Amino acid sequence: MVNRYVVSAASPDGSEGPVVAFAEQKRLALKEQVTFYTDESRAEALAAFKARKIIDLASGYDVVDASGTSIGMFRKDFGKSLLRSTWHVQQPGLPTYTGTERRLSVALLRRFSDSLEWLPYHFDFSVGASIAFSVDRKWGLRDRYAIEINDPRLDRRLVIAMAVALDALQSR
Repeated sequence: MVNRYVVSAASPDGSEGPVVAFAEQKRLALKEQVTFYTDESRAEALAAFKARKIIDLASGYDVVDASGTSIGMFRKDFGKSLLRSTWHVQQPGLPTYTGTERRLSVALLRRFSDSLEWLPYHFDFSVGASIAFSVDRKWGLRDRYAIEINDPRLDRRLVIAMAVALDALQSR
């Protein structure tokens, strides 16, 4: 009863490269918490995210490094997410990035038909017209995502946490 996440870097040819993060999420937890490790051995923690409250539709999630120091936070914008999922990501010293589902048509189809939950979705996180990073769900039997980071100032651990949260928390 866990969701398993293996994050790999992309090789120059586009294939999967080395593992950069590994996590497992317990399903049906009252207070969401996901810890990321450097690999499947779980010997070295990389980062974690944890819900601020047990149940709150607009609650935030704090992201910390292995020593517990804040990397940033993210939260779902519940009001805007009724039609098109919207998330906000904050990293100290940087502006707030807003991520929305790229295609309104796919967002609406997924909301009004449980049988279409498998449809791929795509999120672009930006400030204004400048896209800082994107998360694209790929077609396939297994859930697979491609993350593209355009803003080099962003902490990769924060982006990985947000990408995993999209999968783990999106339907809540």
